[in-house]
Amino acid sequence: MADTMQFELVSPERRLASIEVISVQIPGTEGDMTAMADHMPLITTLRPGILVAEGPAGTEEYFVTGGFAEISAKGTSVLAEMAMPKAEVTAEQMQDLIEKAQSALEQATAENKDAAAKLAADMSEAYGALGL
Repeated sequence: MADTMQFELVSPERRLASIEVISVQIPGTEGDMTAMADHMPLITTLRPGILVAEGPAGTEEYFVTGGFAEISAKGTSVLAEMAMPKAEVTAEQMQDLIEKAQSALEQATAENKDAAAKLAADMSEAYGALGL
């Protein structure tokens, strides 16, 4: 059996996961990545997307809107701005998040227009990935 590591997923509202996993697929702002046991230490920021934790007990999928992931040889911890199991996400919630991102883009100054455009695009892409 493959090596496992500890995976923790926490949002401001609750702890969503504290499980042993084989791998965690992370939607990083610089691209998707997979963390496994004995991974080189790394801290990265998250973009809106689907986080997939694969373990001996099966696969768990979560929607995250952003935050940070800390990867180490012993485990991966994700501190999400907002997170929920993929199965709990509704089309209405996603449409509300997309509307907020679009509104932020419309109100963005020249200095943060690129970041606001990326957030709006990432949120729309996540909506498609959720298959709602």
